[in-house]
Formats: sequence, C-alpha cells, structure tokens
Amino acid sequence: MVVLIDGESLTIEDVVLVARQFRDVALDDGARERVIKSRQVVEVTIKEGRTVYGVNTGFGELSRVSIEKDDLAMLQINLIRSHSVGVGEPFDDEIVRGMMLLRANALAKGFSGVRVEVIETLIDMLNKRVTPIVPQQGSVGSSGDLAPLAHMVLVMIGEGEAYYENERMTGADALDRAGIKPIQLTAKEGVALINGTQPMTAIGALAVHDAMNLIRDACVASAMSLEALRGTRAAFNEKIHAVRPHEGQIDVASTMLKILDDSEINQSHAKCGKVQDAYSLRCIPQVLGASLDTIRYVRSVIETEINSATDNPLVFADDGSVISGGNFHGQPIALVMDFLGIAVAEIANIAERRINRLVNPHLSELPPFLTTQGGLESGLMIAQYTAASLVSENKVLAHPASVDSIPTSADQEDHVSMGTIAARKARQILENVSNVIAIEYLCAAQGLDLLAPLKPSDALEQAFKTIRKEIPKLESDRPLYADIQKIRTLMRARSMVSAVEGVTGSIFEE
Repeated sequence: MVVLIDGESLTIEDVVLVARQFRDVALDDGARERVIKSRQVVEVTIKEGRTVYGVNTGFGELSRVSIEKDDLAMLQINLIRSHSVGVGEPFDDEIVRGMMLLRANALAKGFSGVRVEVIETLIDMLNKRVTPIVPQQGSVGSSGDLAPLAHMVLVMIGEGEAYYENERMTGADALDRAGIKPIQLTAKEGVALINGTQPMTAIGALAVHDAMNLIRDACVASAMSLEALRGTRAAFNEKIHAVRPHEGQIDVASTMLKILDDSEINQSHAKCGKVQDAYSLRCIPQVLGASLDTIRYVRSVIETEINSATDNPLVFADDGSVISGGNFHGQPIALVMDFLGIAVAEIANIAERRINRLVNPHLSELPPFLTTQGGLESGLMIAQYTAASLVSENKVLAHPASVDSIPTSADQEDHVSMGTIAARKARQILENVSNVIAIEYLCAAQGLDLLAPLKPSDALEQAFKTIRKEIPKLESDRPLYADIQKIRTLMRARSMVSAVEGVTGSIFEE
C-alpha cells in the first residue's frame, strides 16, 4: 500500500509507516496540478521582472540585493551550500526520512512555486532508500530548520553525504547507485526546500506517536505496581473523576479499573483497614491523565503542521500573488515539544516513586529490594538508582528551549523558536522515561512473584506472563541491564499492552 501525499491529508501514522517501515510514497494527481499552477506563477513573475524575495533577491539581511536573471539558478545552489553548516551527530535515519516526507508533502500543497520534479526527487529518494546524512545541531528554528534541511537538499543536487544500502557515501554516489538523477535547482526552489519546520516536526510526529504508546505501558506498569503493593482500587471510582471531568483523567481511571478488575491479591487485603494509598498510587489518574491530555493536544498541533505550507514566500495561483510572510517560524512546534517533554517527564517522576515503594521494605511489606536473601544479595536496589538518575536527568532536559531566542542574520531574524532543540530534548526525555517504565515493569513483576500463589487480575496476569516468557524471576543477583533491554523490546512491540487489551479491550483512544 502506497502513502499518497497531497499536502492536505497526511497522518502521523503515515509518517511512522514511511519513516520506520519504508512504505512507498506517491504524489497525488490533484496535488500535481496545483504544483504546476503554482510554478507557472513563479515563471510569470520572473518573466515580468518583478522583484520577489528569494526568487531574484538575496536572503535574510541580503534581501535588498537584486540578483540578475542569469544568476537565479546559482543563487539557489549557493543558498544550499552556504546553509549546510550543521554539526554534531547525524539524525537517525527515521528522522531524516520523516523530514523528507514532510517537506515533500508541504511542497505538494501547491503554494511553494517549485517544479513537480523537485517533489518527485524527494519521493524517489524515499522509495529507493537514499537517506541524507543530516547533523542534528545548527538550527534555531526560524527561518525554519535551515541547516538540517540544507544538508538534506545537498544530496538532492548530488552533493553532501548519504546512506544507501547501509553504506555511507557521497550524495552523488548514492543517487547514482539508486538510479536517481540529481535535481538542477531553478529559481525559488532552494529557498522553498529549506524554509520549513520539517526536522522539528518529524521528530515531533514520531515522538508523539511513541508517547501515546508509552502512556499505555505506564498505565499497565502502574497497575502492576499497585497489585504488587496491595493497593486499593477505591481511588479509581468513576464518581471521583466525574466531578473533575478532565478527559485524560477519566480515561486513565477507567483504564485502571478495567486492568485491575478483581484478583486474588485484591481479595487478600479486602479487610486490611487501609483506606488510602500514597499519591504515586492514588493519583495515577490525575497525573497520567494530565499527561495524556497534553499528548493529545500536542498530537493535534503536529497533525496541523504536517499538512501546512511553511516556506517563504508563498505563491498563490488563484490570483498570481507571491507574498512574503513567516510560516517558517517554528513557535507552534517549539512550544508543544517543550510541553510534551514536561508531560512525559512527569510519567517517569511518579513511576520512580512507585519503584522506590516496591524496593523499600518499610513501604512495600515485601522483602527488601525484592530479594529473599537481602544482604548477601542486592536484588533490585540499583535498578531504582538508575530510575532516579534518569528522572533527575529529565529535570534538566525539561527546561523549555522555547523561552529562549537569539537574533540571527544581522537582526533581520530577531526572534527565533529553538523548536528543533525542544524537539530533540523531548525525544531524549521520551527515551529516558521508556527506560524508567521498563524498570517499573521489572520491579512490579518481581513483586507479583513474591506474592505468589496469590494471582493478580486476569489482564495483569497476561502482562506478567508476557514478561516472564522473556525474563525469569530474579532468584539470585544477575546483571539487570539485559532484562531492561528485553522489556524495552517488548514495549516497542506493544506486547504487554496487547496482552492486557486481549482481556480488557482497547485501553483508550488516541
């Protein structure tokens, strides 16, 4: 099945399919016609000798410099070469593939004035798996992600570096081996390719997809911890959440009740006299629900952005106008990437407190550090250290990038978004939180083992068995890093969530 791009209907799921699963891409016929009409406006503009930013002028502070007609193509090539100043480690292939798809889709809206061949070159590179090497650092998030996108375009014109068939090589060699002809940029096309938010938005699209999956795992892991700690289900009663009707809170509370249902463990402490649990158990709906609401909001912003025209100037075929504006500014993405990072960090903050309760015998009523030979063995003591380390690192990473700005281009570009920095930080936070939830799964499963022969709820029994198929009970000390890695693999495959949903049905909607 091909992902058809038309500039209007691309979804986050489409981005995942193309970026990670190498789904083929094609240009919609209607979009093709819009692109052709938009290009005709540029051709008429040049023919009539009108002065238009980025078409026959310099860029940024140099916009006052007029460019001769014979130099218009060289202007675009020089733009790409001069803006390819990224540094640092390259983006993962999936991020680069995502930004290629998003840039092609933005151009397909028909407001950029490029030729169809430009979009088709990007599509060919995606379909034949030519992946430009794009350094992560160098963008301030306005006028778009200039440096990262310039590195992408370098390969399109047969320069720069790329990966092809798992081998790093020159852009020229990669295109040649893939049977793709380098594009010869003409007027307007270079600036159209690099004025945009696609790098930060590609990171955002994949991150929000992963965050939604992660919060489902967080619900399952937290429910497993509650069982292991013999917590009460009373705090999830729908009456409580109906009178504070935040959608995410209601959804998480309902999910917790479905996952926990009833169990032998629950029945064993039905008359224990404890009326309430610590906040890390009692407030799961309020905390995870707030994060869920945030993830949903971020998703809505990303869905808008991936189908937006973000370059400058924009070309309007309906009246032949070419208008300079600021749609390249990354502020919408910068803010929500900071928000996403904060919301996801909180998932780990509360999870680490549950991990601490599981390993602390003064709080858990379980053997110290979840081992029956405490002293001789340390059990899961240091797993909590790792979780604490990751949570503390997130506190630094969660400081917002979007509150910063620094002038560029001789103060012509005097407010910038730092959106790519925000997106990169959010992605690192997401990775850290995923490891914290993996550690919670590890500890909670061990806690359930120590309560045997009592069994958890049917849904959690299935999640527990899924873990135990790959990771045995901790009978004596062993290196735990491999266990954490195995749980991460299970999380990426949605194994525990799927096991639970086999009993409860869908946990909650996007």
